[in-house]
Amino acid sequence: MRGLFVTGTDTGVGKTVLAAAIAAALRGDGVAVATLKPIMTGLDEPAPAQWPHDHELLARVAGRQPGEVAPRTFGPAVSPHLAAELSGTPVSSESIEESVREAATCAEVLVVEGVGGLLVPLSDDYDVRALARALGMPLVIAARPGLGTINHTLLTLESARLAGLKVAGVVLTPWPRDPGTIEESNRETIARLGAVEVASLARVERAEPELLRRAGRSLPIARWLDGAR
Repeated sequence: MRGLFVTGTDTGVGKTVLAAAIAAALRGDGVAVATLKPIMTGLDEPAPAQWPHDHELLARVAGRQPGEVAPRTFGPAVSPHLAAELSGTPVSSESIEESVREAATCAEVLVVEGVGGLLVPLSDDYDVRALARALGMPLVIAARPGLGTINHTLLTLESARLAGLKVAGVVLTPWPRDPGTIEESNRETIARLGAVEVASLARVERAEPELLRRAGRSLPIARWLDGAR
């Protein structure tokens, strides 16, 4: 399965925008790409201005339908394991992994977005890290560029590597137009202490595939994918 698994140091750190930018850049280069967010919660909450719900954005950049991108959705804005418990429909590892493999059959490259961070539980005995490990896809970690990101990012790297996961890179986002000393230092420190390539993704103002494509072109996507072979 050729592709990338996008995770984050926390919720709300830009995973969906990063995954969409990767997919839009690949599609813009003529690559048949599929996007998938196997589990999504929070559909009861209104989408932010200028931005659709995650599965709608990921569908838009890949030319797919939202239902194809997110096979399991829940209304409450809570952890997936709690959302499944509240709905009375438990999540099984087999069904999630099968949905990912099915999506991969119709594309050259698959971009999977996780939920929250690596240790977010999907059920009582299954979490995002276990899903990433089962799929065998390299990780791309979305992280904030500002204060606190060093600790969060290094912890995520440690958690991934303890599980034997390959990390393709870290992406600091949204990267400011004029980064200050703290952002530049954070980038250098994470790269050095985490022994990882650190890229950056500028703020994307609107959920337009062309804007996402342009932003995604700044990322070393080809190198990430070549390293996955």
